[in-house]
Amino acid sequence: MRLARSLYRFGKARASLCTASNGINRSDRTTTFGFETVSEEEKAKRVDEVFSQVARHYDTMNDAMSLGIHRCWKDYFIRKLHPASDTKLLDVAGGTGDIAFRFMDYSPLGHRKVTICDVNADMLRYGHKKAKKAGYTRGITWVQGDATNLPFEDDSFDAYTISFGLRNVSNLNQALQEAHRVLRTGGRFMCMEFSEVSNPLVARFFHWYNFDIIPVLGEVITRHREPYEYLVESILQFPNQETLLQHIKDTGFHHADYENLTFGLVAIHSAFKY
Repeated sequence: MRLARSLYRFGKARASLCTASNGINRSDRTTTFGFETVSEEEKAKRVDEVFSQVARHYDTMNDAMSLGIHRCWKDYFIRKLHPASDTKLLDVAGGTGDIAFRFMDYSPLGHRKVTICDVNADMLRYGHKKAKKAGYTRGITWVQGDATNLPFEDDSFDAYTISFGLRNVSNLNQALQEAHRVLRTGGRFMCMEFSEVSNPLVARFFHWYNFDIIPVLGEVITRHREPYEYLVESILQFPNQETLLQHIKDTGFHHADYENLTFGLVAIHSAFKY
């Protein structure tokens, strides 16, 4: 764990250096924060504030909002990834460890390694605490870093996963380019994200549930309503299945496809770097 903490600090410092050297000026580019149009810099700041507010209640709210179904989605996500015994995984926006822990459990006899990279320090602290409590003391490295400017060398990982995090990045195409950069040739990109429900009756139900129920649950459980208003707004603003698929192909990934879960409420996109 001491090594992990050192790498955590190294990753944070490296991310700052990369941002400076690349000359990125996110204040000049606009994106969306829920239904608002803001600069990329402003979105990054506000998303960080959102997750600092909800980190302590993250798992409780996920269970409450999805009635526990998110656990089934994540179990299936790792089964679909089907990692080899020596896979080196980068899990982005994975501060709570949900994907990383499932990855490590997939075959306990393997020699897998996972790097959890999250931009929010509070989420990383919460996940690190969970890992220690659950006995995950080996094979996991914790790094604070931005998905749009990853603090890793080219061709470093066999697989890249991001679960319910892609809609929170300040620049979608830049995050995809970074995913492609850090993957080795033959590496796999997998994203799980909320998406578009095609059945109009089911879509109407989810629209009602998202806007009338989820913010109330957030206020009752966490004492914060605004982060969950942002959550449901960000889902509607995020590209649908086909649009995201095209973004992934345009980045240079091959064999890109997607699979809908729960009527398309969630979609898993998969692609390879060749």
